Amino acid sequence: MQIDESSPSENGGTDSRTATQCPFAQPPPVPPDDGCSAQARSFDPFGEDYQQDPPGSLRWSRAEEPVFYSPVLGYWVVTRYADVKAIFQDNIRFSPSIALEKITPVSAEATEVLRRHDYAMARTLVNEDEPAHMPRRRALMEPFTAAALAQQEPVVRRLVRERVDRFIDTGEADLVDELLYEVPLTVALHFLGVPEEDMDKLREYSVAHTVNTWGRPTPEQQVAVADTVGKFWQYAGEVLEKLRKDPSGPGWMPYAIRMQRRLPEVITDSYLHSIMMAGIVAAHETTAHAAANAFRLLLENRGAWREICADPALIPNTVEECLRHSGSVAAWRRITTARTRIGDVTVPEGAKLLIVNSSANHDERHFHDPDEVDIRRENARDHLTFGYGSHQCMGKNLARMELQIFLEEITTRLPHLELVPDQRFHYLPNTSFRGPEHVRVRWDPRDNPERANPGTARNSRPVTIGEPPRRTITRPVKVESIEQAAAGIARITLVDTRAEPLPSWSPGAHVDIELNGMSRQYSLCGDPADRTRYQIAVFREPGGRGGSEYVHDRLRVGDQLNLRGPRNNFKLEPDAGHYVFIAGGIGITPIIAMADAALRAGSDYEIHYCGRSAGAMVLLARLIRDHGNRLTVHCSDQGGRLNVDELLADPREDTQIYACGPQRLLAALETATARWPQNALRVERFEADRGALDPAHEHAFDVELAESGRTVRVAADRSVLAALREADVDVPSDCEQGLCGTCELPVRDGEVDHRDHVLTRTERRRNDKMMTCCSRARGAKLTLEL
Repeated sequence: MQIDESSPSENGGTDSRTATQCPFAQPPPVPPDDGCSAQARSFDPFGEDYQQDPPGSLRWSRAEEPVFYSPVLGYWVVTRYADVKAIFQDNIRFSPSIALEKITPVSAEATEVLRRHDYAMARTLVNEDEPAHMPRRRALMEPFTAAALAQQEPVVRRLVRERVDRFIDTGEADLVDELLYEVPLTVALHFLGVPEEDMDKLREYSVAHTVNTWGRPTPEQQVAVADTVGKFWQYAGEVLEKLRKDPSGPGWMPYAIRMQRRLPEVITDSYLHSIMMAGIVAAHETTAHAAANAFRLLLENRGAWREICADPALIPNTVEECLRHSGSVAAWRRITTARTRIGDVTVPEGAKLLIVNSSANHDERHFHDPDEVDIRRENARDHLTFGYGSHQCMGKNLARMELQIFLEEITTRLPHLELVPDQRFHYLPNTSFRGPEHVRVRWDPRDNPERANPGTARNSRPVTIGEPPRRTITRPVKVESIEQAAAGIARITLVDTRAEPLPSWSPGAHVDIELNGMSRQYSLCGDPADRTRYQIAVFREPGGRGGSEYVHDRLRVGDQLNLRGPRNNFKLEPDAGHYVFIAGGIGITPIIAMADAALRAGSDYEIHYCGRSAGAMVLLARLIRDHGNRLTVHCSDQGGRLNVDELLADPREDTQIYACGPQRLLAALETATARWPQNALRVERFEADRGALDPAHEHAFDVELAESGRTVRVAADRSVLAALREADVDVPSDCEQGLCGTCELPVRDGEVDHRDHVLTRTERRRNDKMMTCCSRARGAKLTLEL
């Protein structure tokens, strides 16, 4: 995604047309009446389709019109992952100042009601611009640190167990009414340091606040809603005044009052009143919705439910997948501060944006098979449900903790839980926050595990505070067969130990396999349509790091292995006019799946397969059988060495080149394609050309961790990954050679010296992520989203 600032328009950077005259969201041809497509004109975020399934209702947009203007709403709507993430990341050109603006114009009567209540909601952390935002965020951050949040775990677990005790023997319950609303509200009040009282009143207040800000109440309803919101404002002020008398107790609000005494110019009286009201809503409403969404999703996907019942270690990543697939935050809002391009569309200064992060979370450009529920999805935590960048939700890790405990307690005590059949799920109509109003479940109390084992309810695991490490997300697989596929090459077939379907994968994907304490990456070379088994081919590498020798000498049929992935850093672009596939030796493993995909799609392609001899070329017989007329074999022992300069002498705009093989081949290809269009060549490496860091040719630099404000020094002879680990910052990694992409971290600021073999040239220019095992800073400092 590319976002850049364009020159101002003739009318001063704003569009002179009215909102009903739709700015062109796509280049011609366009409908002749108002310039908007039929889908854009009919988009209604308050309609049933969006309310029931926001990402599904915008599937057409992600595919055809990822940035469009909605005449009904008066907003530009943004739906793809890269675009939404980039907008979140740039809060200068995309101001959050309208995040809490009422999306439905307020009637004069409702405005008068709010005035009578002295309603004066000011800026909060959610909708505040720089330079005011970051000093306040930093000043108020300490209660959200991992050490502070760990003190909340006993409270959350006690509350959940007490509520479950009330209904566990009844056989039927509404999880929202009896568990998922009350507990997050109580936790929120405890975290804020607010007295736990008036629970029903606060629920009414929260609903009114949501409808008032993000809903579409009628003029008559607006008056009643405004009255409730006004009472909520007064309530927040009264609680704040009580806390001011003695702010020595625990909780975020007493902490904020204490910080105000130190920083009165940063934390003002009006700011405290506003964050008191907003905090009560934010700290519980979204968590309650997220929990209700998660239980509905998992109970509708019984395979995933059974897996977490059997293995609670899967729960932290299950939480991430639920937040990705069915999070409680459907969309946020921003306003442009300059005439700006989003993707291929230019929007004027002052344009209001509805950035639909729930749609972004289902973008197949970032999440493979995004509509599937995969609780082992390795990049599930890339979701944008908590936002991204400096305005990312501060309470995200408290929400994660609550969701983990909800799932652990219920799967332990009621694993036989099921949804009541044929129930209809209803959502409070609004653009941004969603969760079912009721989730009715049933079970047979006679099958409750604790009846046979009274200690069941007391077993618990420590929660994961923050994102789960990727290394823990493994899948047990069994070796179904091992065969000698070519000289020095073994072909291994793997199946799920429970005979469950394996995750779908796309051409170019690889898996990480744990082998006797080693983690190794192998490309998948079977049929992506066959989810019953995976196939990999392993070349015995003399003098290697030990993985291939273990496979050839010690691995046996029936052995159980732990597998991570699939992950794809070598994706096949679907729309090239012509493909050139080039493989050297074992590098054919990702290439053959790409060739198969091109054949199925009817694409124009050619394959060049290089090897020492035909006997050492794995999968050669199948290539000849399936791709014979497109295949050229280059055998060194027959004088058939590939001439890459001759093959790639003429640059072509419509051609994509995909190559995998030894370093010498890939280096020759990079030289031969120097005059080709950018990103025409994509390569997958199975060896790195990176040596040890030489302090004489490197420089030290600082890495700032944006979320915590910590700064870590990276010495000239140390990698960013090593320096972070020495500072007790957990960063996952595998190859540590810049090949696999596991150690990728998002970059907020600073110029990266990219040294990996994962990112494309375009991705490097974006400068929004880096591989911490090998890449460094060009300057004195990098700021990472940690």
